[in-house]
Amino acid sequence: MRKKERYEKVLNWFQEHVPVAETELHYGNPFELLIAVILSAQCTDKRVNLITPKLFEAFPTPEALAATTPEVVFEYIRSVSYPNNKSKHLVGMARMLVADFNSEVPDELEQLIKLPGVGRKTANVIQSVVFHKAAMAVDTHVFRVSNRIGLTTNSKTPLATEKELMKYIPKHLVPIAHHWLILHGRYICQARTPKCEECGLKLMCNHYCRTYKVQKEAEKEVNK
Repeated sequence: MRKKERYEKVLNWFQEHVPVAETELHYGNPFELLIAVILSAQCTDKRVNLITPKLFEAFPTPEALAATTPEVVFEYIRSVSYPNNKSKHLVGMARMLVADFNSEVPDELEQLIKLPGVGRKTANVIQSVVFHKAAMAVDTHVFRVSNRIGLTTNSKTPLATEKELMKYIPKHLVPIAHHWLILHGRYICQARTPKCEECGLKLMCNHYCRTYKVQKEAEKEVNK
């Protein structure tokens, strides 16, 4: 299957079967989403959603978060991964928002990545979810699923994966395609034991077709 055809089939399947796909992080405004995404690095959305209500209540604005200390924030987020670093990042991020961005979350990649705790992936999430821009955030799920299905070819880094996906996915579909790939990786195309038999994309998937071919050949050897 040619790559263009594979993209068309995969995207059409998602459009038909998963018409609604969005972040599973809970938030009420761009500032809260930025906090949640920073906290979600190497941590589950479920865990983040457990701690953010009290955190958002205590620090509802950039000014409130900027006025506190990492030590105070740590007590709210101690159950997430790397709480020491993330508490410092959150306070630093809030202080920069207040000092440099009039307490508003910026919408440009170059501005977002200046904020403590914000890398390219986090910046792309904010651009996509908040500002509806054609930005593809590549996390571990997007990276794995794209390579398994065959949407990307030998992409060794998140940036390479991002560039290849952006080349083939129509701009208007990029924001939802980000969620399609994440959710598919989270619930179906899992890292250790992908649920291939449950997957509606299996006949379009390089990984499944290779595996299925190997299994059929093995069965022929056994039945000789």
